[in-house]
Amino acid sequence: MRIAILGLGRIGAFHAETLSRLDTVESLLVSDPSGRAAAAAAERFGAEVAASPEAVFAAGVDGIVVAAATDAHPELILAAVEAGIPVFCEKPVARTMEQGVKVFHAVQDRGVPVQIGYQRRFDAGFAAARAAVRSGALGTLHTVRSTTLDPEPPPAAYIAASGGIFRDCAVHDFDIIRWVTGREVTEVYATGGNRGAAYIEDAGDADTTGAVLTLDDGTIAVVSNSRHNGRGYDVRMELHGFTDSLAVGLDDKLPLRSAEPGVSFPAGTPHTFFMDRFADAYRAELIAFTEVVAGGRPSPCTVEDALEAGWIAEACTRSLHEHRPVRVEDVRTV
Repeated sequence: MRIAILGLGRIGAFHAETLSRLDTVESLLVSDPSGRAAAAAAERFGAEVAASPEAVFAAGVDGIVVAAATDAHPELILAAVEAGIPVFCEKPVARTMEQGVKVFHAVQDRGVPVQIGYQRRFDAGFAAARAAVRSGALGTLHTVRSTTLDPEPPPAAYIAASGGIFRDCAVHDFDIIRWVTGREVTEVYATGGNRGAAYIEDAGDADTTGAVLTLDDGTIAVVSNSRHNGRGYDVRMELHGFTDSLAVGLDDKLPLRSAEPGVSFPAGTPHTFFMDRFADAYRAELIAFTEVVAGGRPSPCTVEDALEAGWIAEACTRSLHEHRPVRVEDVRTV
């Protein structure tokens, strides 16, 4: 099959490399506003270059990967659907939920698959945790803990356009909690503070947050996020049930050290970057997209899925600023 990639920044180039190594992908077509970036990708991965997104849509590709800037996501998703081409788009669907809802209505019932990029769904540990929950091996769940801690904050320009830590970072935790447990979040209570980079507070955001989520069956989920975690990139999940407990991310690259005498775990070099932590998951995610393109499976992460995680992020953002619990249904507009 022939796959096009729109946007060749850090993640776009990473996806181009991954796709170039898949046996099912016969050729790549790349496009980026920076002609230099497109030429570099073409040379590195043996791809063809398209001068514009319009040229991509007219080129007869089988699938499109959107890794362009967030503001371009709605237009590119809709153009792909209008052309009848299956599309994979990195999260978020759009910069605002209002725009995301418009995309949802526009693609609904069109019969063209849209897959949104939440790579944790393709991580082996999270997949095993989901299977354990669904099989009943843990018994009735009572507590879920989900953690995303970045080793250092993104640049000021990124923070200013991110929409805030809940929409940009914690939204991955919200999506994976829904996916692993199979439950919906009904209410949130969020808090946060600023202990590090001043430009984060200047942007009206927090650099460290905590949120308590109530799921629709009464399970409590606790989500912890920070832009400052000096030991490394820490993504974990704990699931505690009446029968058993399980942890994702509890390996030798866990960026945590034990205070207990004689304990050497974890013994490896800590994760420091999300592409390192989720390299296998990103590959599995794109393999899944090629299966979607081939008609072998439905989208494993739809626009509606992405919006559900987005509503939780909206509720947490409101809770943070208003210092009160917020029901997800009170922020939902669709």
